Amino acid sequence: MTDIKFSVGIDLGTTHSVLSYQAFNENQSELLPIAQLDGQLNIASISQLPSFIYFPHEDEAKPSPSDEYPWLGHPPYIGLAAKALGQKTPDRLITSAKSWLSHQAIDRHAAILPLTDFEDVTRLSPVEASRAYLNYLKNIWQAKFPQYPLENQHITLTLPASFDPVARELTVEAANSCGFNHLSLLEEPQAAVYHWLSEHENFRDEMKLGDTILVADIGGGTTDFSLVKVTDTDGDLTLERIAVGDHLLLGGDNMDLALAYRVKAQCEAEGKKVDTWQVNAMTTACSAAKEQLLSADGPDEIPISIPARGSKLFGKTLRTNLSRQTVIDTLVNGFFPDISIDDHPRKQQRMGLGAQGLPYAQDPAITKHLAAFLSENATDSENTSFDPLAAPTANFIKPTAVLLNGGVFKSSHFTERLMQVLNSWLETNSSPIARLLEGHDLDHAVSKGASFFGVLKQNGQLRIKAGLSHSYYVGVESAVPAIPGMPAPFEALCIAPFGMEEESSTELSEQQFHLRVGEPVTFQFFSSATRQEDQFGNALVDDALDHLQELAPITLNLASDTAAAGTNLSVRLQSKISSIGLLELVAVSDDQTFPIQLDIRQES
Repeated sequence: MTDIKFSVGIDLGTTHSVLSYQAFNENQSELLPIAQLDGQLNIASISQLPSFIYFPHEDEAKPSPSDEYPWLGHPPYIGLAAKALGQKTPDRLITSAKSWLSHQAIDRHAAILPLTDFEDVTRLSPVEASRAYLNYLKNIWQAKFPQYPLENQHITLTLPASFDPVARELTVEAANSCGFNHLSLLEEPQAAVYHWLSEHENFRDEMKLGDTILVADIGGGTTDFSLVKVTDTDGDLTLERIAVGDHLLLGGDNMDLALAYRVKAQCEAEGKKVDTWQVNAMTTACSAAKEQLLSADGPDEIPISIPARGSKLFGKTLRTNLSRQTVIDTLVNGFFPDISIDDHPRKQQRMGLGAQGLPYAQDPAITKHLAAFLSENATDSENTSFDPLAAPTANFIKPTAVLLNGGVFKSSHFTERLMQVLNSWLETNSSPIARLLEGHDLDHAVSKGASFFGVLKQNGQLRIKAGLSHSYYVGVESAVPAIPGMPAPFEALCIAPFGMEEESSTELSEQQFHLRVGEPVTFQFFSSATRQEDQFGNALVDDALDHLQELAPITLNLASDTAAAGTNLSVRLQSKISSIGLLELVAVSDDQTFPIQLDIRQES
């Protein structure tokens, strides 16, 4: 019997990770029950693995041995136990490894997590933490399917559409270190669409040519927007991903913290002092209370009780109430304000110095980020009116359907407000309102969609045309005389256009460049999610550079087999996209090729 049987989808999430699988001869995805220690160090089995790692102190209680899962008794703890114990001792807790993996300003191979002054805590790099989650899922899989090793199954690993090439390759590195031999990458919003397609086999009856689907994915740590267009290919309806938003560190975690500070202010107004540790405990309590208060049959208020650290005195416990109205005012109005399409996120000037941490979104208003996304990706053709007698409409992409994903949308309050705001923009601009695509598994859709994608890919039946989610550029120094006090001018050369597909390559055969070899040189890269018309070889200068996002530079020493150190070689440029979507730039001389990959091993 062959040991290759399943298409496996892994959602390596910021706050939860999920694994689903689908046999190639079956039509239904299944969720892998994930055994893990709970807060009392007993074994529990649930469909999600909380993305938390906790390094216990040697004096902390130890779990009972398990014959079925022997690794559970050894630190670090991963999952429910890590989350519960880390709320009491956050200095030993690793969180948001996925967000750190995409943080360009740090060395993502450095052991920096958790951020703490404790000296006796083991630290991991973002890459190592990601590997730990994947290896944990591998161990659980092996316990269930010992005859089908996970490393031999076809694995689709999901990641944000907005991940840059370095974050993508770091994700692949973590997966490769677990021995995964058959790996594909899939953007999370696409995975959500694939899951919806798997649940609606008659989607061609529900969609029409020209439909534009907005995919809004708001999870515990991030917000991602994508747009998918219904197009025609040889008379058949197909789907094409046409736009991707920025990677926003904004989600359910921000909401829990916002509630905690509302409760803190409430306690302080009552004359009660609240310390930092209690704010952490309040965040956990508010997260649980939020779900109850926003449910359809939830109470009007819930008591919140937070003991002082180490206190055994009943009188030192902080007590207050959190009301449904406070939650609605804080979260619905704070994160989903009713604004116009022209109201975009505020941008504040950054301070020169800041504490080490993640680059969170400055503006918490998710509807403002959505308005900016729809406006920035519009073209002149979007400025059309549904009513030919109406005035010209605002220039923004006008979705006809909406697919929501992520745990935030478990509450109908957020779903209803987002749809209300979006449809108010459409109605104001004489466009038909968008319909909500129903029947979606908010917790597991990404993983299930990934396993379904793997089956379709194996059968040659992929349904979404995508390719690169951004256009990419490399800086080319201009050949002009030096001017005192002025930096050397440069242009940004497009090396990979938006939508460039996997396993494709292209070459500038007619244009020559100079490549300096035999000594350290720096390559500067840029990206854009909105410049979708640029083609390979287009050069951007002056004001056009303002629309590019600068990526982390790399420093390489490219040794030549024939030229002396410090020599400028004449080269032409090639771009290649690997089978799993990784970008590589290659400089080609008459005698040698020089890969100039956004090499994750060169981070410093």
